[in-house]
Amino acid sequence: MSVRIEAADLDNRRHQGQVVALLDLYSRDAMGNGEPLPEATRAALISGLRRHPASLVLLAWQAQRCVGLCICFEGFSTFQAKPLLNIHDLVVDPAHRNLGVGRALLAAVEAAARERDCCRITLEVRADNGAAQHLYRGVGFRESDPVMHFWHKCLQPSD
Repeated sequence: MSVRIEAADLDNRRHQGQVVALLDLYSRDAMGNGEPLPEATRAALISGLRRHPASLVLLAWQAQRCVGLCICFEGFSTFQAKPLLNIHDLVVDPAHRNLGVGRALLAAVEAAARERDCCRITLEVRADNGAAQHLYRGVGFRESDPVMHFWHKCLQPSD
């Protein structure tokens, strides 16, 4: 079955609903938080994405069903003096995995990054998510050399 990728229109109620629903699906997954998105997050997600000036939100469709989501944010590489595109969330409905949806989303991200003259695409992946790592390697991603660790400092209790 073919996959159609389109930029989400965050003013379109259907697209808004799909973004929230798919991110909730990801949050509930064992590779996410294993819990539903909090109501406060669900309520603030679309307005937060709208306010972020450098977001790219892509939806993947098979026929009339939305089956995938990719949320990216543009950053800047000081070493290259060029923009970069970071994949923040990538989710494919479990019933549609291994059907090319993830690859189609990643190809669309790459096309957008090239249009924006980005020097690279970045992402983080859980060490125990072998399926995602296999997909990312299959489309040309590799671990940083030297290997980098993603660190964070929680500023709110829910982080």
